[in-house]
Amino acid sequence: MLDIAAICLVITALLAYLNHRLTRLPTTIGVMAIALALSLAMVGLDAAGLDHGLRRYEESFIRSIDFSDVLMQGMLSFLLFAGALHVDLGALKKFRWQVAALALVGTVVSTVVVGGLMWLALPHIGLPLPLLYCLLFDALISPTDPIAVMGILKSAGAPKELELVIAGESLFNDGVGVVVFALLLGVLSSGETPTFAAAGTLLLREAGGGIAFGLVLGYVVFRMLKSIDQYQVEVLLTLAAVMGGYAFASHLHVSGPLAMVVCGLIIGNGGRARAMSDSTRRYIDMFWELVDEILNAVLFVLIGLEVILIAFSAPLVFGGMLAIGITLCARWLTVGLPVALGRGWFALPPGAAHVMTWGGLRGGISVALALSLPAGAQREIVLALTYCVVVFSILVQGLTIGRVTQKAVGTSAVTRLP
Repeated sequence: MLDIAAICLVITALLAYLNHRLTRLPTTIGVMAIALALSLAMVGLDAAGLDHGLRRYEESFIRSIDFSDVLMQGMLSFLLFAGALHVDLGALKKFRWQVAALALVGTVVSTVVVGGLMWLALPHIGLPLPLLYCLLFDALISPTDPIAVMGILKSAGAPKELELVIAGESLFNDGVGVVVFALLLGVLSSGETPTFAAAGTLLLREAGGGIAFGLVLGYVVFRMLKSIDQYQVEVLLTLAAVMGGYAFASHLHVSGPLAMVVCGLIIGNGGRARAMSDSTRRYIDMFWELVDEILNAVLFVLIGLEVILIAFSAPLVFGGMLAIGITLCARWLTVGLPVALGRGWFALPPGAAHVMTWGGLRGGISVALALSLPAGAQREIVLALTYCVVVFSILVQGLTIGRVTQKAVGTSAVTRLP
């Protein structure tokens, strides 16, 4: 495990260096693009008989990493807490009902819409996929990835109100998406369709329990932070809250991601204002910013390297293009259209619907969930479709969201809340 971690960090550092010296892209996008290019180059060299075993070595290394376990049980808690730590809860309260509607209703409706369309369309390109697998694909691809979204928003130049809604939605719809995915995966494993009551109970226990646990954890840590003034101990307390809290949430069978989001919001707002000195606030911000940057870079390098394990074919490429189009259409129907029609309620600038649609990035969480499916031909199809959507989302949408924002809302609309 230590060797694997060391190799990942070395590769990430080297690719970050190359990106800074050569391409100058945002770090997460740049390291992923370079990793993807290197992996594809090895595939090409192997096809030409010139790789001298490099592809087999990379495949062996990537297979030794349980990507799903590394992200869902390792990185995710740190990344979600770090992201929520810097969200202005006071400003977000203004949009609490809008965010709740987009995160809950939007994610569930998107799962049904995308699942039905994929189930109808895939047989026409030679990729028949059972309806349940289509719904599983849509459950893992419908939620936007807070890790990808919040990293891009830092440099996109979006109005503060719009940034808050996108960030809030992405933080909470992740938890909803994981719960829906777990419900459908249970159906696949047991072969039994749960009743609406059972599904509602699971959603309430996982999502509601995760939020409640996050509130309790955040309050306990807040009181501990308030009782002392030593930044070394206070940084350690936040680290323990993330690692211990996420592990305890899994034992309680509640949503760890939602617990980390809520805990991060409490410590980043009430804790920052009333329980930290200026020195502690500075060190905690620096620590979690570094953790966020390092883990994000490692995550996106792994996404780029994962391509070497996917056996693409012409039908899968066409299926991936189809999935990209359907996913964007579903995003418009479930997020963009409601925002456009309900401008008075959402209180967002004109053109926000376009930014919300194009800014719905997917990332490592989708790939991790796809890898957690049972092995088989259906899993390989879902994984390939997921990978196509994620790569397009990060490389194309991520690199152009700034221009889309400027064109949609105009520079005059780019204002900041007090």
